[in-house]
Amino acid sequence: MKKSLIAIAVLAATSSAAFAQSNVTIYGIVDAGITAERGGAAGSVSKVTSGAASASRIGFKGTEDLGGGLSAIFKLETGVRVDDGTLDNTTSTLFNREAYVGLSSKTAGSLTLGRQYTPYYETLRDVGDPFAMGYAGTAKNLFPVASFMTRNSNAVVYKSPNLEGFTAAVSYSLGEVAGDASATRQVGGSLGYANGPLNVAVAYNSKNNDTATLKTAGVGHNALIAANYDFKVVKVFGAYSKDKGLNSAPLNGSATAYGYTFGASQDSTDALIGLTAPVSESGTVMASFIRKNDKEVANRDADQWAIGYNYALSKRTSTYVAYAKIKNKNGAGYTVGNNTEAGSGDKAFNLGLKHSF
Repeated sequence: MKKSLIAIAVLAATSSAAFAQSNVTIYGIVDAGITAERGGAAGSVSKVTSGAASASRIGFKGTEDLGGGLSAIFKLETGVRVDDGTLDNTTSTLFNREAYVGLSSKTAGSLTLGRQYTPYYETLRDVGDPFAMGYAGTAKNLFPVASFMTRNSNAVVYKSPNLEGFTAAVSYSLGEVAGDASATRQVGGSLGYANGPLNVAVAYNSKNNDTATLKTAGVGHNALIAANYDFKVVKVFGAYSKDKGLNSAPLNGSATAYGYTFGASQDSTDALIGLTAPVSESGTVMASFIRKNDKEVANRDADQWAIGYNYALSKRTSTYVAYAKIKNKNGAGYTVGNNTEAGSGDKAFNLGLKHSF
């Protein structure tokens, strides 16, 4: 009898553990291909690239039902490089993509704490860019979405539920500088509306550039409006960003990519028009044109045009090809990168394979 009770207790414990594990999902993307870059100061380069379309990653996410429509949620996601098996960042941060925990309510929205995407980045990626921030045609080649504008550490993020098509998000990233609550602080927000074929959103981001020792660096501001409309035979995209102040348009690539030093603009605008079009049951064409308008005296403008094609082999596996070219003006130094890399020149070609699990 005693042995039976022990067996039942062990079974109950293992069953509870299995039940607790059942709401945890392991997921990821494995993306690799060939990239050819031209036009940089170091010359042409061809290489195996990880994550040209979508950054390769592995993640863990889960929920626990707390009752009354309230759930505990978490997410831990790290980027990997398929070409050599290393982490896709230089700081060796394990969960460099996202790492947060929070609460989610069906009626009140969600509140999360940790490392998370900014509302500005999510708006441009999900609403304004036909390349969804991937491939050679990514909007991040000219739009201001360098690392700190993509994700924030130490962030508190609230996202509203969908209310008759309206959604909103607010992000506050603590600077954590002793004695100065505003230094390195970042604040952002977005408001969107989606109804049928129409999807439109506005977003804002501000970054305080002050540090523990520098108190007069000032604030960089970014305001964005993005929209797309699905005509079924073609989906049309548009985006416009106004960037003002220090680090309002940080470079995505090297400041010396073309053999001379190029400084980022502190007063500029960015405009995008683009489309996606299904050309078969499994194939989709993507195209966009982006103009960077530098409003400083140097007037270092740039234009980018891009075209790509994605073919779904299954629900989880696809192949792709993409090409983009930037025309730099008056000494501008922007480069053609992709979802994971900043690029080294003014032209780039991608050919790859992506699998999701």
